[in-house]
Amino acid sequence: MTIHATVTIVREGNKLLLQKKSTGRFGEGKWNGPGGKLKPYETLEECAVREVMEETSLRVSSLKLHGTLKHYFGNVDEPAWIVYQLSTTDYQGELRESEEGELRWFPVDEIPYGEMWQDDEHWLPLLLEGKDFEGDFYFNEDGTALLDHKLTAVE
Repeated sequence: MTIHATVTIVREGNKLLLQKKSTGRFGEGKWNGPGGKLKPYETLEECAVREVMEETSLRVSSLKLHGTLKHYFGNVDEPAWIVYQLSTTDYQGELRESEEGELRWFPVDEIPYGEMWQDDEHWLPLLLEGKDFEGDFYFNEDGTALLDHKLTAVE
């Protein structure tokens, strides 16, 4: 069964907020935007707002949907995850870490791609340029290696 989730890139000037997932969490040890699973009754925006609030204590608004990424793990026909990538520069509140992981602002020229999911280096530059995209990313079974991908910029 495919899991639907959001990831939100919060931006401030030339910096973006990333979270290093805690041990025991999906994606542990990797930097990524705050996010999580979509609940059955939620819109994408409601999920993104809730997840960012739970993980950072920030209240985000004016979200932009940039892309939909399908993630496949192992030799399967259906994606394990469909992740909706959003961004915003509008937020309120004081940043606070949660049990989800460490939070840090990174300058866009110092994004730690070597400590992120391997697909991030393909789609994140498009998001930072304000572009929209769709992608399919094929990982080995445990997600440690990106085997193949298809990423398309969309109008």
